[in-house]
Amino acid sequence: MCNAYEQQVTYAQYRDAIRAAELVTPDSESESDLPRAEIRIGDMGPVLRAAGNGAKLVLMRFGWPASRPKAPPVFNFRSDNRHFDESRRCVIVLSGFFEFTGSKSPKTKHRFRLKDSPVMGIAGLWSEDDEGALSFTLLTTAPGPDIAPIHDRQVCVLRPEQWAHWLFLTKPEAELLVPLPEGTLTVEIVRP
Repeated sequence: MCNAYEQQVTYAQYRDAIRAAELVTPDSESESDLPRAEIRIGDMGPVLRAAGNGAKLVLMRFGWPASRPKAPPVFNFRSDNRHFDESRRCVIVLSGFFEFTGSKSPKTKHRFRLKDSPVMGIAGLWSEDDEGALSFTLLTTAPGPDIAPIHDRQVCVLRPEQWAHWLFLTKPEAELLVPLPEGTLTVEIVRP
């Protein structure tokens, strides 16, 4: 499943997305709150979460801590037939995500991006441990036609205009946590 993504969104592109989302963010927010990198499980990534009537970027660790010793972190969480109205919802801000195919390392690496936007979000959930450390996981659903040839699941991609709807659940989850229609994503092989 999706265990790596890229955050190459510029701060100007992020601000455009925030305007499209009709969200208010703190005046103190700056480019340093949106580091650009490839983010893997255990790395810190920029996450948008509700803050009062608006939202703010917060750096969080990718992957919830395991619930039992020696278990891997929870980096993907199935959204199917679940309700998140009592959950800590967030939007992971990114430019593209990766899926891998093959049985031998190094596996073939596929990059997915929105066809008509340099920025997307993934619906996620965040948590805080007893020491105050923040972490997040990505929600998944059945694959849309652009992803199905490569993987049997997909992350729940949100366009910027859907971000506030997810953060504040102003639209039903069933409208937001869905596979993407055919032709929504571009896919390219970045490592054969």
